[in-house]
Amino acid sequence: MAYNLLNRRRFIKNSSITATGLALLSTAPQKSRTSSNAEPAIRFSVININHSHIYGMVDAVTRGGGQLISFYAKEPDLASAFAKKYPNAKQVQHKKEILEDKSIQLVLSSGIPVERAPLGVEVMKHGKDYLVDKPGIITLEQLAEVRRVQKESKRIYAIMYSERLENKATVKAGELVKAGAIGNVIQTIGMGPHRMNPQSRPAWFFDKKYYGGIITDIGSHQFDQFLFFTGSTRADIVASQAGNVHYPQYPAFEDFGDVMVKGNNGTGYIRVDWFTPDGLKSWGDGRLTILGTDGYIELRKNIDIAGREGGNHLFLVNSKETRYMDCNKEPLPFGEQFVNDVINRTETAMNQEHCFLATELSLIAQKMATRLDLKK
Repeated sequence: MAYNLLNRRRFIKNSSITATGLALLSTAPQKSRTSSNAEPAIRFSVININHSHIYGMVDAVTRGGGQLISFYAKEPDLASAFAKKYPNAKQVQHKKEILEDKSIQLVLSSGIPVERAPLGVEVMKHGKDYLVDKPGIITLEQLAEVRRVQKESKRIYAIMYSERLENKATVKAGELVKAGAIGNVIQTIGMGPHRMNPQSRPAWFFDKKYYGGIITDIGSHQFDQFLFFTGSTRADIVASQAGNVHYPQYPAFEDFGDVMVKGNNGTGYIRVDWFTPDGLKSWGDGRLTILGTDGYIELRKNIDIAGREGGNHLFLVNSKETRYMDCNKEPLPFGEQFVNDVINRTETAMNQEHCFLATELSLIAQKMATRLDLKK
């Protein structure tokens, strides 16, 4: 499809800033590579960089002990920006150079969403693991094929649900819940607002056949958190709705969606939208409330509109205390856990079925969503 060159230039200009913002429990691995002086634990490459989330993904794997070896992007301007950020990575002229390089164990991608699953299938068939930006799969048909090839190849197909895995307050909340700070979790309420910035978006952003719809896209983060915090391994969509209520100039776009979900260990409500106002000093006031039998936790992931600086704000209320925690100094374990999973063939960073189930729920909710049509 045709791309808007001006939009891509704005994307490039903001890539390093965005990447910095993105870098905002499990079984113990057999091996650990935490020293910055250690030899690289794995070698990885990047194929397709159509979203700036790729920068946070690369940085996470690098923190975990991976070495970025090479990259491919068909857009010269996007490739140039990436090369400037990672000058030691070799730019290749075709993705097959990466796929056929037997020394590469892992491929990362933030390509156009509709292309992410087919690439992942190729990667797994070439004997490599795959870490992809969300949405990592945008149709149930793609999901079925990915599941089939993953089962046959026994490779890792991981989706970077960064609102949990790369958010320090959310990581801390996971530790508190595991320690029993709020009792048994009953419900999660996840809100994922985003700023629109239409002038900086590529053409595919406005057509759901390329990105899957708002629940498929942003909502996948919220389903991941719902499953993780409730401990649910099965779930059904109770109700969902989605629509374009404010941008008639983009008829194939969705700007609002919400979902009610019921799992075998808890319930959830999800709301996602593209209505972050320009007056907010963040791209979105991402929030998560975790209700337990003995208390609750509220996260303000990116900003506290009450006045505290920065992000990663956690509020804990239980029978003993009401407490605020600044989580900015908390560690982010995902990168190291994931690299160790690649080495040891384990599932400490993310259970494979959990990864697929979070996506499956978002796809089902998107497919069954009632069309929201608000006429003023």
